[in-house]
Amino acid sequence: MAWIDELFKKMVEGGASDLHMTSGMRPCFRSSGDITPVTDCPELSAEQLQQVLYEITPERNRLEFEECNDTDFAYEIVGLARFRANLFRDRNGPGAVFRQIPSEVLSAEKLNLPKAVLDLCMLSKGLVVVTGPTGSGKSTTLAAMIDHINRTRSDHIITIEDPIEFVHQQKRCLINQREVHRHTSSFKRALRAALREDPDIVLVGEMRDLETIEIAIETAETGHLVFGTLHTNTAPSTVDRIIDQFPADRQNQIRTMLSSSLKGVVAQTLCKKKPKGRVAALEVLIVNTAVAANIREGKTHGIVSAMQIGGKLGMRLLNDSLLELVKGGQVDAAEAYIKAVNKDDLASKYQANGISFDLSAHAEASEPAAPKAAPAAKPAAPAPNAAAAPAMPGLQVVQRSAPTPAAQPAAPSAPTPRSPLPQTPAPAPAPEKAPEAAAAKPAEKGSAAPKGWSDPFEQFKRQRPS
Repeated sequence: MAWIDELFKKMVEGGASDLHMTSGMRPCFRSSGDITPVTDCPELSAEQLQQVLYEITPERNRLEFEECNDTDFAYEIVGLARFRANLFRDRNGPGAVFRQIPSEVLSAEKLNLPKAVLDLCMLSKGLVVVTGPTGSGKSTTLAAMIDHINRTRSDHIITIEDPIEFVHQQKRCLINQREVHRHTSSFKRALRAALREDPDIVLVGEMRDLETIEIAIETAETGHLVFGTLHTNTAPSTVDRIIDQFPADRQNQIRTMLSSSLKGVVAQTLCKKKPKGRVAALEVLIVNTAVAANIREGKTHGIVSAMQIGGKLGMRLLNDSLLELVKGGQVDAAEAYIKAVNKDDLASKYQANGISFDLSAHAEASEPAAPKAAPAAKPAAPAPNAAAAPAMPGLQVVQRSAPTPAAQPAAPSAPTPRSPLPQTPAPAPAPEKAPEAAAAKPAEKGSAAPKGWSDPFEQFKRQRPS
C-alpha cells in the first residue's frame, strides 16, 4: 500500500473533494469548498513529498514531470475511488492536487438534472457543451449524462479524456474510453480517428485548442452527437469563446456552422450548501430558431433575451437557478450573490422577493476556516534551528553543518536535532536563547504525536545529526 493511500481513505471518509499537497506544509483537504489542513499529519519536506508522489506516479508521467514540471494522470484505489492527479512545481518544491472521482457514477436523478438537460441526451446529432470554472463539477455532470444514455439507449459511445476520470460499465451501450498520451497522442488525433470507429456519441473531455473545436463541430455536422467541455462562466460567453478561437477571416463561416450544429449549453457553478456540502446552479441554453439566428448574425448579446423568453423550452439563466436555490433554503443568499456573474440583476431579484443578505456576516461565517491553516505555517520558520522534520523511511537527505562557530558551545551539552532540509536561512537568533528554543521544540513535537494514523505515520521518525 502506498503511503498516500491513508490520506485518500481519510479524504473519502470525510467527504472532501480535493487533496492539496505543498512542500514544507501539512496536506490540506477541500471540504464543502473550504481548505483545511490535516492536523494529524506532519509537514512534508520537498524531498519527502517527491518520494510520496513518485510512489504512485506512472513512469511516463514521472519523466514528463521532470522535463516540464507538471503532469496529469489518474490513480485508483480499488473499492474506494479514483483520483485525478496534477503534479506541479512551485517556489517551495514539488506539489500536487488530487480530485476525488467516486467509483460509482452519480445518476442524473441524484444530481437533480433538469428535464431540458436530459432531453439533450436523446439527440441523434449536434454539439452539446458543458461549461463552468475549474472545479465546478463539469465532469460529474457529463458523466451523469453519459450514464443516462448508457441506461436508455443502445449506441456506441467513444470518450476521449485526459486522464480518464469516471469509468463507465457496459449497460445498454458499447463504450470505448480512450486516454490522451496513453491510448492516443492528442484530442484532435483521437477525434479524427473516431470518425472511422462507427460512433453514435463522442465525448471530448476538453476542447482545448482551435483544431479540436473545429473537428468537434465537423463531427457534430456529420451526424454524430458530440459532448465537450469549456472553461467559461455563462452560456452566451461560451458561444463567443468558440467563435473567438478562429481567425477573423473564418469567423463568419464558423458562426454559420455553429448555428446549425450547437444544440445546447449547460453552464454551472458550485455553491456551498447549507449546512454542509455543495450544490450546482445551472444555466441552460437550448438552441432554438431565435438563438441560432443570433449566433449566425453575430448578435450574441441577444441570446440572453432569447433565454429569458424560452422558459417553456427549459432555458434558464444562472441567476434564476441561484434564486431558486436560495428560496429553497439550500444556499445562503450571500453565497449565491458572491457566485453570481450578473450581481445587479440578482440583487434586484432578491429585492423583488423580499430576500435580504449581509456580505459581512457571510465573511465572518467563513472566517474560521482561515485560522485553521495557521498552525501549518508556524513550524516552517523555526525549522532550521529547532526540531527535525519527520523523515520518510529510506530517504537520504544531506544535513548541513552549523554556519557559524558561535552556535557550537551549546552543542556538547544537548545535541540539537536539525531539519533535514533547511529551506530558509535561520533568522540569526541570539546564542543565549538558542538552547532553550532547541530544548523546547522536541518536547512540543512529541506531545503532538499523530493519533489514528498508526500504520503509515508511525514510519516518521526524528532524524538526528550523524
